[in-house]
Amino acid sequence: MLSRDRHNALCANAAFHGARRPVIDGRRNRAQTRRREAPKKKKKKKKKKRKRRIPSRHGHSDATPMTTTSQPAVVLLSGGLDSAVTCALAAEQGFRIHALTVDYGQRHDVEIAAARRVATAMRVARHVTQRIDLRAFGGSALTADLPVPAHRTGGASPDPDVPVTYVPARNTILLSFALAFAEVTGASDIFIGVNAVDYSGYPDCRPAFIEQFERLARVATRAGIEGRALCIRAPLMHLNKAQIVLEGVRLGVDLGMTHSCYDPDAQGRACGRCDSCHYRREGFLQAGVVDPTVYRS
Repeated sequence: MLSRDRHNALCANAAFHGARRPVIDGRRNRAQTRRREAPKKKKKKKKKKRKRRIPSRHGHSDATPMTTTSQPAVVLLSGGLDSAVTCALAAEQGFRIHALTVDYGQRHDVEIAAARRVATAMRVARHVTQRIDLRAFGGSALTADLPVPAHRTGGASPDPDVPVTYVPARNTILLSFALAFAEVTGASDIFIGVNAVDYSGYPDCRPAFIEQFERLARVATRAGIEGRALCIRAPLMHLNKAQIVLEGVRLGVDLGMTHSCYDPDAQGRACGRCDSCHYRREGFLQAGVVDPTVYRS
């Protein structure tokens, strides 16, 4: 045990050599340590913020995910320009596509082959080609031995405003099959590429027809009476052909896969003279897009 005199001598010596300074320096060292650690914490926070911002630079984030509804939809796919763009629009909305192509006995099978190409390119969930022989009825240049007019004339049709290329009740028949397909697949949406701007004046391409068929679908099906509303979607109804072409370009559709001509030759080349060729040609021209169609004239 230290004597009082020895204890006092040690205290005096410590005071003289600044023994209290290490305590102060210790406080300073702790403060400096905190200051050195603080920037590290800030850097970590900055890194986390940068990581959260990365998804937004790629066009989507957790708050706005890409559309993947996985809900089924039936798309009537003819192989033409309008139906291909309609199919792409349905896919853009996130629908799982069940494509239906109807071989109704039209005067060529080029259109059916085009529909298969489009379905493959779009990677649809299912593609059904249904055979319905409307040649048994005739009444159209597409289903009977009647010449396809080079210009819109309606001369061989009972109604001068409706051309002879009109197939009686075609869209009513096609939508009826699509409606049955929708009930089986559980789809509430049916897409059809009808257009009432640049078209040949067919009565089953008008908004009134689509509206009335939708009402029919809601009272004539089990899905309708059980409360599952069925919707007939015609996204191109009020677009002109140039706007449809531009939509196809925006959606990345290979428009060269599609076929529109009513009267192609054996090699599948478009005639360049029928109504459909006329509207297609004008659409590409007005849109300022190179027409990939192979015409024979």
